[in-house]
Amino acid sequence: MAYKPFKGQGGSRMQNPHDQAAIIAAPDPEYRFTSQDGEESEVDSALGDDAFSDSSSHNSVTPSILEYRTIQGRTFHSERHSSFYLFPNDEQQLRSVDITHHYLRMLIGDKLFLAPISDNVQRVLDVGTGSGIWAIVFAEEYPQAEVTGTDLSPMQPLWVPANVKFEMDDCTQPWIWPEHHFDFVHIRFLFGAIADWDELLQQAYRVTKPGGWVQSCEADVEIRSDDGTVTPDSSYEQFWNSLYRNAGQRLGVSFQPIQDDVQKKAIEGAGFVNVHIRDFKFPIGGWPADENLAEIGKYAQLTLLNDAEGYTIFLWNTVMGENAPGYQEALFRMRQDLRNKRIHGYMRCRYVYAQKPETPSASTSTWS
Repeated sequence: MAYKPFKGQGGSRMQNPHDQAAIIAAPDPEYRFTSQDGEESEVDSALGDDAFSDSSSHNSVTPSILEYRTIQGRTFHSERHSSFYLFPNDEQQLRSVDITHHYLRMLIGDKLFLAPISDNVQRVLDVGTGSGIWAIVFAEEYPQAEVTGTDLSPMQPLWVPANVKFEMDDCTQPWIWPEHHFDFVHIRFLFGAIADWDELLQQAYRVTKPGGWVQSCEADVEIRSDDGTVTPDSSYEQFWNSLYRNAGQRLGVSFQPIQDDVQKKAIEGAGFVNVHIRDFKFPIGGWPADENLAEIGKYAQLTLLNDAEGYTIFLWNTVMGENAPGYQEALFRMRQDLRNKRIHGYMRCRYVYAQKPETPSASTSTWS
């Protein structure tokens, strides 16, 4: 049993997420399936069970250096780092990372970023690069740029464009690059990994060239609905939302960066100007009537169906205790709800991008 809870470039005006238009749901689906326990649910017919098979852990290139931790068969980055990351670094998780990249690009109009950087951008830093997919695609689209991706684990592919390189680095520690080094600093989906957002953006400010740009993309992990279909007794609330809520309190990190407004505060506090904020909702599942949002929702659903375990196993052990009973049952309920098109769940996503002043006397805000 589940445990009980204990488009284009934007302007400088912030849009209140609570004022965003609700996503319109398509009519109730007719297609149904019967699970192994005999319970019927709705599913997206395009997403078959075969797409969500388990995979083996990512093999380390040099085990003496990597020393990956293993938790119930899943590998996590080495404990030699002073910070910890809550999600696995194996192939199953990296598939979800790549799918996430795809739907986030769709969400902002098939763009890699929103910041108005120069077409002749020279040096780019991708912080928390994960699978490296954003850095690789950027390097392909901007062949004159030198792109550096950093992460706690060397889990990126070996065959990449000549103008991209990956480095093992902990972004919560002092950054190694000199001042005024990068034209563009890209930060995406570090929720739960950063205890001090102010320090992170101060580091980004230091290494950004005058006139250069920083962009942060984050999501609130809470799955919610505008029409009440995410009910208090759903697995989204009883398992997913409650688990992240309690883990955030226990670990001292934010899984609700939009609600806590960490991006804007840290970016402005670091000294960046021309701050722009764009708020989005991405659905979980193909339930929206809008075809583009429905496709985005199917990909977001796929990330969770592929690896709901990877997103929750570390947190379950942290909050409930290692090997606490009820976890597999909670996962089963979560997967059922993910396939139910009558549950109109979504997450909030926020892009914040801003510019380092050309001169120290430049204004620190463009809010209107």
